[in-house]
Amino acid sequence: MEMHPKINERTWLLPAHAMAIQSPQATNPLLRYNPSAFLLGAQLIQLILFVVFDHAVTGRTLVSAFSIIILMLVVWVVDRSPALTWVAWLLAVPAFVLSILAAMYPNSAFTPWSALLEGILYFYAVGSLIAYMMSDFRVTRDELYAAGATFTLLAWGFAYMFVVAQAWVPGSFTGGAEQGTPLTFIQLLFVSFTNLSATGLSDIVPTSAATRALAILEQFLGVSYVVVVVARLVSLTTQRKPGKHD
Repeated sequence: MEMHPKINERTWLLPAHAMAIQSPQATNPLLRYNPSAFLLGAQLIQLILFVVFDHAVTGRTLVSAFSIIILMLVVWVVDRSPALTWVAWLLAVPAFVLSILAAMYPNSAFTPWSALLEGILYFYAVGSLIAYMMSDFRVTRDELYAAGATFTLLAWGFAYMFVVAQAWVPGSFTGGAEQGTPLTFIQLLFVSFTNLSATGLSDIVPTSAATRALAILEQFLGVSYVVVVVARLVSLTTQRKPGKHD
């Protein structure tokens, strides 16, 4: 069988989603963007918004609205991966509705349920991005951005799980706030990043069995991600032949 003249031998071995990017049909400028870079950039912007509007009530509404944009970016990233997009939509739509209700009614029952669905969606996106990065032996620019986005998605996902644990198991944390005062999301995100990176610099300590189990799992996944996924990408990048382009 004669091979298509525009598909060389190396391209023929790429998975279907990678071939779709290189096909002549991918002429829409939007399809040429790096979705992982957009997601990573949006999360870093949201982190800045958390710092700026941490104590402002009106600012929290803006942060909540920006979280909805990130939900859409997460679905976009999943759509560009080998994972099932309908699963992402199944999680994103109710999370979108609950996040709006949680913004309208702060400290209500909507908050933990919204955090639960968003956390599950983020974990699903993590699995999707890892499958995307491990699907072949070719490291693209978008996969390098995906490595950073996966790490931040893990941190955000566990932070949302901490929100759920704090709401359903009062007294799950000590330190970082006055006794009996719930921790803010930026404080829980700080705990999540210190656990995920295994630095242990947090002044906030998990005290309940649920939060300690989450912290153990997060530390294990953080170390495993660096050892398995990031190390593989670094190895493939350093072994690239001169003149090979993304």
